[in-house]
Amino acid sequence: MKIDRFMIAAPKSGSGKTMITCAMLQLLKGRGKKVASYKCGPDYIDPMFHRKVLDVPSKNLDTFFTDERTTMQLFTDGRADGDFAVLEGVMGLYDGLGGIYEQGSSYHLAKVTHTPIILVVDAKGMGKSVLALIAGFLQYDTQHLIKGVLLNRMSKGYYDIIQPLIEQELSLKVAGYFPEQKDIMLESRHLGLVMPDELDDIKEQLCEIADRLEKTIDMEVLLDIAAEAEEIGGCGNADRDEHQTINIGCIKNEFTQNVKTDCETQYQTTKIVNIKQMQIKNEDDAVNIAVAMDEAFCFYYEDNLRLLEKYGAKLQYFSPLDDTELPDNCDALLIGGGYPELYAKELSENISMRDSIKTAFKNGLPTVAECGGFMYLHTYIHNICEENSGVQDHVFNMAGALDGECYFKGKLVRFGYIELEEKHSNFLLPGEKIRAHEFHYYDSNNSGQDCIAVKPATGRKYDCVISKDNYWIGFPHLYYPSNPHFAENFVKKAQEYRKNKNGKLI
Repeated sequence: MKIDRFMIAAPKSGSGKTMITCAMLQLLKGRGKKVASYKCGPDYIDPMFHRKVLDVPSKNLDTFFTDERTTMQLFTDGRADGDFAVLEGVMGLYDGLGGIYEQGSSYHLAKVTHTPIILVVDAKGMGKSVLALIAGFLQYDTQHLIKGVLLNRMSKGYYDIIQPLIEQELSLKVAGYFPEQKDIMLESRHLGLVMPDELDDIKEQLCEIADRLEKTIDMEVLLDIAAEAEEIGGCGNADRDEHQTINIGCIKNEFTQNVKTDCETQYQTTKIVNIKQMQIKNEDDAVNIAVAMDEAFCFYYEDNLRLLEKYGAKLQYFSPLDDTELPDNCDALLIGGGYPELYAKELSENISMRDSIKTAFKNGLPTVAECGGFMYLHTYIHNICEENSGVQDHVFNMAGALDGECYFKGKLVRFGYIELEEKHSNFLLPGEKIRAHEFHYYDSNNSGQDCIAVKPATGRKYDCVISKDNYWIGFPHLYYPSNPHFAENFVKKAQEYRKNKNGKLI
């Protein structure tokens, strides 16, 4: 399969990757390319900006969440000859687990997908030192994937001086520059960029950025680099493969070598997990999973939702902000993360929805809730973070399905990758693990103790998540393809619930 592609990466966060990626996507669409976008790492918000430009879903790819073969399958899933792909990196190019390992880094993803890299360098305040910086990155590039550089926040006058030096001394193509854009800025808050739906005229802003970028870059250089990407062969398609091989037991890799973990005493397990889509004989065999989707709850991995569908679920989207009750005939409930703290007043005032969710939860409706969704199930949320006036001490009623309260800590409570194992098998098979990510400033007085979380780079452990009967609720954001059994068992619980409901056993 021939997919022209490149990755937009940078030496550090804040270099302008997202702005330039969105502009690139717009320019490629304008040239008639059938373009797809991918975000390296666990971030939810950058793909939302990609979708605003593309009007199609954007996917995450993460080499901590999935092994190399599975990552490649997810990359090629749904792609065809002649497609064009743009991958957006995360943090600095070589920053992986713990900030020091390759796994989980942009560079690792570029290696796995054989993708050429365009290095975006924030050159403001730099002279010839920019050459030394680029030279250092080239020295670390063992696979010779860095094929071009784009100089951000540089004036035309200085670009005309520095561009030939880079090409002569470093033998690296310079694809252009982008002057500082003081009148256009993608705003941010404590969980990252402000979401695109919150910004006025975001599409017009991104089109304006694209128009400006087109005047200062050499698009033909970028297209030539993308065309040099090698063909992808022998990886299969995640939709077509009947079986997917994943490591769901104890996984040894580079970060376990110097850290004492359970891997040193457990055997390594590799199982074949069947992710072929279930054959639904008729409409009565399908199960309906109600998925919260609005301004307050919108953090979902695209491949999580697709995996639920592959196991036989129909997704029914609803809004805890605007709807009055759960969708009719739903057999399970999924509430993802988001910003419930910013909409706590509106969520609190929607009493009928709160009551609907509480009643369904108490009656055994299979439920998965992550981070913001987990917070919403609590009795109260305290100390809402008001964006422009500091932290205000307010208390808002939430769904009340879970006895407990959430409160703003004013700093990161947990951040980074984890592996989760249930103490007692429920959504996972005994001994299995699923990979996840945490990033939250709120905490709970009832965070759960049913799972053991392990930090991969250090081996540090802690208890979290409430996993009992039909529900799994907690702060971690799960990535289902890291262990498809989770999605499979969630759908099975929905099927059992539907069977009992139709049999009047509930």
